[in-house]
Amino acid sequence: MSVLVDTSVWSLALRRMRPPDDAVVHELRQLVAKGSALMMGPIRQEILSGIRSPRQFETLRDGLRAFPDLLLHGADYEEAATFFNRCRARGIQGSNTDFLVCAVAARRRLTIFTTDRDFVEYARVLPLRLHRPRG
Repeated sequence: MSVLVDTSVWSLALRRMRPPDDAVVHELRQLVAKGSALMMGPIRQEILSGIRSPRQFETLRDGLRAFPDLLLHGADYEEAATFFNRCRARGIQGSNTDFLVCAVAARRRLTIFTTDRDFVEYARVLPLRLHRPRG
């Protein structure tokens, strides 16, 4: 089972100050150990954006290179725009990156692992499966 891991989960796992028994971080570790955690370029960009220290940026960038990016296609972007429009028509707002994550996951039949509650709203309108930590 492959899981597209959203920025919110990576950010939680990469924080210096976090609860040591956090279920989300534990689940991410399990997915990484199984080789099931997937990355895409826009998520990588969000994770790396805003890091002030060049040394921290390089360390994180180099560590994330262990996760190759899913190859995106024109149809992914078209589906993301369709999803954006469908949600907006129902009064649900979101970012372009969020809808690209949704489109990539839906087109590839992947689950999305996120702590971002917006995805629960998207899933009410879009054909999404959200990954939940076990236990």
